[in-house]
Amino acid sequence: MFDALKKLFLGCDSPKDNEANEIERVNNKQLKIHLATCSIFLEIAYSDDNFSDVERKTIISIMKNLFLLEEEYIEELIEHSEKLIKKSVSLYEFTEIIDQHFSHDEKYEIIENIWRIIYADNKLDQYEEFFIRKVSNNLNIPHKELIEAKLVVKEELKKATS
Repeated sequence: MFDALKKLFLGCDSPKDNEANEIERVNNKQLKIHLATCSIFLEIAYSDDNFSDVERKTIISIMKNLFLLEEEYIEELIEHSEKLIKKSVSLYEFTEIIDQHFSHDEKYEIIENIWRIIYADNKLDQYEEFFIRKVSNNLNIPHKELIEAKLVVKEELKKATS
């Protein structure tokens, strides 16, 4: 996997490659899914202009649990996802991959995990709320389920602090 990550970010040889969506150049399906998911998680963490250590730790924990990944690999994913985000044109580049490869239940789990990242710092920023609504729309998650996921996460947090 690390070799696939390294190959992806060595650079492009032809001008046509430079025009292509970076994440679409990844041939490994699992790597593409990992990068897209990590990118969405980072986008939410950055959406309030404050990517805190607790949000970073939350992303690492979620990626470990969601995909059974090693922390070293996740750190590389974060680094490369940050580069993808800088080059991306829109959020759709990442949500499209998840929408194509995940079941409805898996997409719902992504939404729950985004709420976990949002509430990692115990605050809900207006930009975070806008972002999760956009992601849930792109993943075809109904508004009712978006709110349901939010309430599930808030209840988890309440139990964790009791």
